[in-house]
Amino acid sequence: MATTSPWNKKLVKQGWYKRNEIAITPWLFLVPGIIMFAIYVVFPIFQSFRISLFKWDGLGSLATHGEYIGMANYEKLLTRDRSFNISIWNNLKWLIFYLASIPAGLFIALFLNQTVRGIRLYKSLFFFPFVISQIVVGLVFTWFYDPQYGLFNGIIGFVGFEPINVLGDPTLSTYGVIAAGLWPQTAYCMILYLTGLNSVDPEQIEAARLDGAKGMRMLWHVILPQLRPATFIAFVVTVIGSLRSFDLISIMTNGGPFGSSRVLSFYMFEKSLSEYGFKMGYGAAIAVILFLIMMMFIGYFLWRMYQDEKAANR
Repeated sequence: MATTSPWNKKLVKQGWYKRNEIAITPWLFLVPGIIMFAIYVVFPIFQSFRISLFKWDGLGSLATHGEYIGMANYEKLLTRDRSFNISIWNNLKWLIFYLASIPAGLFIALFLNQTVRGIRLYKSLFFFPFVISQIVVGLVFTWFYDPQYGLFNGIIGFVGFEPINVLGDPTLSTYGVIAAGLWPQTAYCMILYLTGLNSVDPEQIEAARLDGAKGMRMLWHVILPQLRPATFIAFVVTVIGSLRSFDLISIMTNGGPFGSSRVLSFYMFEKSLSEYGFKMGYGAAIAVILFLIMMMFIGYFLWRMYQDEKAANR
């Protein structure tokens, strides 16, 4: 007859928590964060879906003052709202041009990843745009684009071009705001790549040099594969930042001129909370569409990350 060891007898005498302490303890630390995330993120998402099915001005409770209209808000957005189409198109412009901050941040990081005199000063100068507020960035570029006294028109006038009212031109205003957004976003990508370059294996660099690799071959085949985690984060943050752009548009153009620089987040604000709005149901429908677009990109990035992890563990 098998005898029970003293260790097994001790485990039997212990309570359920003691037997599962290692597995439970991390969750006890996570519970407050999970509760806050559920209250302030998950619940508002479902609430936005619900509000988008109503015609409601935000005054009084939704149950008593809201009128259920089903999918009418979405039908109007997708078929009869020209401003929504302009906002979608401008968001696409933001997404395409904003991605330029990733290679720009990479090459600045490669330049700053040197051991030369004064490199800390250069790093501080490139890091500066990331530290200051988006509001300050918007004000600085508004002065920069000023048609009478701005530095931009001074520069192009010096080389022989006529002055341009960038923020007052419906065809140029969106590009002017995107250029302002690229300044701090490039600094952020630069920081990500500088961090990634610190973890690059120097032995692989030396081995590649012995094999004759240098310049773009070294960068493409040796350095960039080791910077894949930093590139992944830079892509995710840049895509999300381009889709939720609001601050710079509000400061620099306020959606103008003639609504030409609107994006979805700003159009949502206009319909919901501005003097033209108080259409909470319509604004919630815009928010839902923006959320679904973001989830499409985030889901794709998470799927790619899962595939890479799966391939690495084989």
